[in-house]
Amino acid sequence: MRTANRNTLWADIFVKELINQGLQAVCVAAGSRSTPLTLAFASSKEIQIYSHIDERSAAYFALGMARAGGKPVALVCTSGTAAANFYPAVIEANYSEVPLIVLSADRPHELRDSGSNQSIDQVKMYGGHVRWFVDVMQPEARPSQHLLRALKVLAARAWMTAQAPLPGPVHLNFPFRKPLEPTPVPEDLPDWMAVDSMESQIVGVQLSRGELKPTKEQIEKLRIMISQTEHGWIVCGPHAVRAGFAEAVTALAKVTGYPIMADALSGVRFGEHIKTKGVTFLAGYENYLSSPYLSPDSLPQLILRFGGLPISKALSDFMGNITDALQIHVTENGRWRDDRYRTNLVIWADPLRVCQELVPELIDKKHVRAADNWVKLYKEIEAFVWETAPEWGSRNDFEGGVLADVVEWLPPQSALYIGNSLPVRHLDQFVQPTSKSIEVFANRGASGIDGLVSSALGAAAVLDVPTVLIIGDLSFYHDLTGLMALQRYGIKATIVVINNNGGGLFHRLPVSKSDPLFSKFFLTPHGLDFEPIARMFGAEYAVVRDRENFRNVFLESINSDSAYVIEVPSDSSVFEKKRLEFIAAISNKLQEMQNYKNNEGDLIQ
Repeated sequence: MRTANRNTLWADIFVKELINQGLQAVCVAAGSRSTPLTLAFASSKEIQIYSHIDERSAAYFALGMARAGGKPVALVCTSGTAAANFYPAVIEANYSEVPLIVLSADRPHELRDSGSNQSIDQVKMYGGHVRWFVDVMQPEARPSQHLLRALKVLAARAWMTAQAPLPGPVHLNFPFRKPLEPTPVPEDLPDWMAVDSMESQIVGVQLSRGELKPTKEQIEKLRIMISQTEHGWIVCGPHAVRAGFAEAVTALAKVTGYPIMADALSGVRFGEHIKTKGVTFLAGYENYLSSPYLSPDSLPQLILRFGGLPISKALSDFMGNITDALQIHVTENGRWRDDRYRTNLVIWADPLRVCQELVPELIDKKHVRAADNWVKLYKEIEAFVWETAPEWGSRNDFEGGVLADVVEWLPPQSALYIGNSLPVRHLDQFVQPTSKSIEVFANRGASGIDGLVSSALGAAAVLDVPTVLIIGDLSFYHDLTGLMALQRYGIKATIVVINNNGGGLFHRLPVSKSDPLFSKFFLTPHGLDFEPIARMFGAEYAVVRDRENFRNVFLESINSDSAYVIEVPSDSSVFEKKRLEFIAAISNKLQEMQNYKNNEGDLIQ
């Protein structure tokens, strides 16, 4: 360890303990005041350090790494507005429950609120968006062992707090006086401290936690409710992802007979478990749950929810409008996830363990399975959706088909980072369940369109699989500086930009009928040519205008050693009309099905 003065000693001990706890990566934004922290990380051979020019890109890159890797990633910046540029990513990490350890450097206390250059109020600057804030004690000359032990424990606590029981960002603010560089100041160091004996004299701490197991009473209560209900749904929303959960909830669906509404971000729509016989996976519900021809007899009497609120507006509205169904939410962190306030029961326990312990109880004791003729309706309309979708998706003016194409052509064991606004909605609405193993990531905590390029490239940096980002043109524009990581770290990724020249999502709002105000203030067309930008950052570039060409270029990008930007031009107003026509066609089919059942006297019971 490099110990030249009180600042380097402080940073070395803290960083070393973070690494001892398990930290493997840090993203550093250049700056002077943070020099002790930066050099402490740079001197360690046990950690991967990513240097970034733009603080916002650095923060989102770290977010993507932590989301994909499942472990905390550290962030370092200097004082002043540098830490403020971390803020959007910190907010996203809060709401999407991604562990980050934010280490901001600061002026010493005597320079705060003094007019000193690059000095702002950094104390609790992220407010309630962090799990924990500490204004770290200022480095002292000849510190006691007690003080240095407190510093090591601080690092251990930051590591643990970022992960559990509710993962998210923590913020530690480090005030440093000069000298910031490793300039020797012998009187700063304790007489008893030698470089080769430091670690043995300053004892650290190990922190661990157990699992949040469901109680017998919780399992029995769920068993009774399910055993008495034929018409039930299992709804898996975003953030349901955890190793083993997809298989566990599939086993529960098989025992109960309940269909699974599998959100595109749930981790349940894609994977080998889809092959399980006797289980119904539903994913086309955005196209038919708002239909007026859905029979009242088809309403669920019980909804068992895992994860966050679904992407699908039709599904959220459907659950919000049901007044007499029992709605149960299973959550391991107790966060409230119901903006319609229809939840009747919250089970605060590990969802994986709930499924695993509930299945044998349902098998051992008699229970009522979902009525076959009730499930049959959903299976029939779902089949019609996926039989019809390819015909629409193959059209060059149907931009939702791009998502289905990408999922179809991705090789097994791939990663898909999906942009907000329209791309994530296209994925949820137009891509059916498949047994292909695809990890899907998205920044759906706060659902912003900023930082998505950086997040995806951060994920690609830790994933040893083909990684594809599908993003809208405005999101791409928002994070052009994130492309720097392609060259800087040799990241291989494919970026598909659906370019509809503005905010296409706004075509779904009533304000779209108010031109020219709509175009100027909402659609905001830009007319940018993205090719020079892609080339500037060392990426291959192609623009494709038909599906066959897209397929060829996309497969070339997956098999290439280079990063690719593939631009797909689209007209969002034309697509929105086609999307509504598609939904209308599904609704008409549902009407035909109901008329046939009524004429045959085969009413849903």
